Amino acid sequence: MELAAVAKRVDDYISQFKEGYFQPMTLVVRLTEELGELAREINHVYGEKPKKSSEPEGSIALEIGDILFVLTCLANRLNISLEEAFVAVMEKFETRDANRWTRKNGKEA
Repeated sequence: MELAAVAKRVDDYISQFKEGYFQPMTLVVRLTEELGELAREINHVYGEKPKKSSEPEGSIALEIGDILFVLTCLANRLNISLEEAFVAVMEKFETRDANRWTRKNGKEA
């Protein structure tokens, strides 16, 4: 799914409710909450703190999906194009960090 389609699907979902999007700061708080939930799942699977047997099974993929949803809500609320933001950040990484890491093929950028 293209990022524009992701943004539209989230907007279609949110726009059916009178409340609409949360305020930007509330969305940032929600994003922080979701990141904490992702960190907890990562820690349970890859870290040094396994889940208790009484804790329900979680999903790293669903936690990433939650972050994507809230981040899309924030972008939509602020009228920021996810596609334009992504292209801009990739251009930044591809130029600023072009020679920062060791390439697998041994060639420089």
